[in-house]
Amino acid sequence: FTSKMLRDVPAEKTRQLTVQMMQNPQILAALQERLDGLNGSPSGYIESLPKVVKRRVNALKNLQVKCAHIEAKFYEEVHELERKYAALYQPLFDKRSDIVKAAYEPTDEECEWKADEEEELTVSKQEEMKEKAKLEEEKKDEEKEDPKGIPEFWLTVFKNVDLLSDMLQEHDEPILKHLQDIKVKFSDPGQPMSFTLEFHFEPNEFFTNAMLTKTYKMRSEPDENDPFSFDGPEIMCCTGCTIDWTKGKNVTLKTIKKKQKHKGRGTVRTVTKTVPNDSFFNFFTPPEVPENGELDEDSEAVLAADFEIGHFIRERIVPRAVLYFTGEAIEDDDDDTEVTVYCVQEGEEEADEENDPDYDPKVRPSLTTHIHTL
Repeated sequence: FTSKMLRDVPAEKTRQLTVQMMQNPQILAALQERLDGLNGSPSGYIESLPKVVKRRVNALKNLQVKCAHIEAKFYEEVHELERKYAALYQPLFDKRSDIVKAAYEPTDEECEWKADEEEELTVSKQEEMKEKAKLEEEKKDEEKEDPKGIPEFWLTVFKNVDLLSDMLQEHDEPILKHLQDIKVKFSDPGQPMSFTLEFHFEPNEFFTNAMLTKTYKMRSEPDENDPFSFDGPEIMCCTGCTIDWTKGKNVTLKTIKKKQKHKGRGTVRTVTKTVPNDSFFNFFTPPEVPENGELDEDSEAVLAADFEIGHFIRERIVPRAVLYFTGEAIEDDDDDTEVTVYCVQEGEEEADEENDPDYDPKVRPSLTTHIHTL
């Protein structure tokens, strides 16, 4: 399609054609090949410039490097500002935690909430159904004990966010029911830039830790070898903590039994082996980054996902937890979704659109992920 042809097509039809093309693996592969070919390739114009002009261009590039270093200082000051305002937010977050875990009962005035027009309409539609069930509910409520605080607050938040719910396993849920709060702690003034996620748990049967932590170390300085790539502070590595599991309650490990046949005698014996198990709590034992910074592909992928999750918890989940609990923040995130080009990598099988009931053309793995603090 030429641009003129697309201009002559109605907007809705253009959108449909674009979606169809973007779902075609051959078109996507060709597009990616074209983009890869353009990436970093000189146009020839710079090489054709007179030496005296090239000399001046080099001067501009040196100025750009200085700009990158100033920008790095700017982000360091932003980090200081974040630390300052974190102290102002914390009393509000502490009160939120007290309400969730039933350490504080809010007053009637604090519980007053004026719904917007859309919410009021939804409420009015539901009132009739609620009235019918009211008597039944009242009888049930009389028999039940009043719940304390907001039960399963953080577990519900996790289950409402795809990025986190993908990590959850069924055996994790009984443990996360005991999660009372998540806090963000910034590094002290004068210390290397970092932040720590603190997961506070009430006493439980699974482990003895009152708090589990995950620390992310960041860097806000241009790379000497590639200063123009600087785009704000980057998470460089992270460290977890040791979980003191109660005997038999470690959900990050599982026991499997294998039958082995003796080559000579032909006898069969059963061997018990402990192997890693999928669990959210593997989040606290990330792969270590070696001093040379080189990682294998699997570890690199795990760390990239880990950085994304840590960044998201810090930037979105902790500050807006109640809105993820109610689902309102999820709708906002959907509105902010950016369009990303995806392609089928070599060796990947194409999704079977007709036979796969869960196939969704909008959901594909992203080509790249870049994590920075702003």
